[in-house]
Amino acid sequence: MSEKPSFFSELKRRNVYKVAVAYAVVGWLIAQIATQIFPCLEIPNWIVRLVIVLIAIGFPIALVIAWAFEATPEGIKRTETADAMPATSEHKKHAWIYVVIAGAAISMALFFLGRYTIGNKTTAAVPNELSAKSIAVLPFDNLSRDPDNAFFAEGVQDEILTRLAKVADLKVIARTSTQKFKSAPENLPDIAKQLGALNVLEGSVQKVNDQVRVNVQLINALTNAHLWAEIYDRRLTDIFAVESDIAKTIADTLQAKLTGSEKTAISKEPTANTEAYELYHKGRSLWGKRTGDNIPKAIAFYEQAITRDSNYALAYAGL
Repeated sequence: MSEKPSFFSELKRRNVYKVAVAYAVVGWLIAQIATQIFPCLEIPNWIVRLVIVLIAIGFPIALVIAWAFEATPEGIKRTETADAMPATSEHKKHAWIYVVIAGAAISMALFFLGRYTIGNKTTAAVPNELSAKSIAVLPFDNLSRDPDNAFFAEGVQDEILTRLAKVADLKVIARTSTQKFKSAPENLPDIAKQLGALNVLEGSVQKVNDQVRVNVQLINALTNAHLWAEIYDRRLTDIFAVESDIAKTIADTLQAKLTGSEKTAISKEPTANTEAYELYHKGRSLWGKRTGDNIPKAIAFYEQAITRDSNYALAYAGL
């Protein structure tokens, strides 16, 4: 009486091991194609996930089929029937090995190719990933005849930036990052990449006595498309309303969502005294230079601003 073969010997005889290895290699090859090639063809991610799930479900099914059936020159036969047929040549018996090796090589090539291209795409796609609600307020040009009025142009820029920064739905680049650029640079796309902002606000200010002209342009930095532009001719006493209107219009243009408290914060006047406003921004301009006797002079301007308006919080903060 012949000895009954063990379960593992039977797995080997029925080529279940071979099918498992071949299925794993081919399955990984298909998974690599799905994850690396499908995105390039704009195939939805859910289809990629479905392919991987089907591969996983198919694995035990393939093992069951390998146990019950066997491929022969006459086609798929039940294992019991195939056992009674003449043995297959050694060349054909080992043909599956070449299929596995080829599949493994292609899978590895796709895997490392995917790693390489993902690294490059991450670097190259940075400009395309800039938030549509990101903005950098570039320095405003001083068009006044008196160069000493440069502080006023800086002040208008700073006030607009401060109001925009109160909107949580906007990404506003800090003033310290934008000050090294001029108001209307020629290389906007490069600046957008450096600052991480899709949009920039350019502007100029002209102050003559108690009359002020503010000219602003909101631009998509990557396309150079003008999203909005306006010229404000106002009295100095209306400067807060101008700054507030500019901030509100920018937020609306970029489709930022404003809460009730943010709308109030944008509209709030820091002081009702325009003289205190000018003194404060003179001090802030000098403080930013941080050289020589500019710091003591800045403190003196802050103190004068507080004298004009004892409730001026920003002037106190400057001290």
